[in-house]
Amino acid sequence: MISMFIIFSVFILYFINKMTNALCLQKEIPEERVPKVFRTINILITILLVSSYVEILYT
Repeated sequence: MISMFIIFSVFILYFINKMTNALCLQKEIPEERVPKVFRTINILITILLVSSYVEILYT
């Protein structure tokens, strides 16, 4: 079960980063702010994935 969830998580993170890149290009976010945007979104998505795994594990 954990291996499926890890594969799913990598898939989700990849596409979220792809969409974040498209957002940065469309909204013309300055280059110095782009790493902060990516870092913030990746941290929030990781927290979401970990909490959903914990919920699935203990339900």
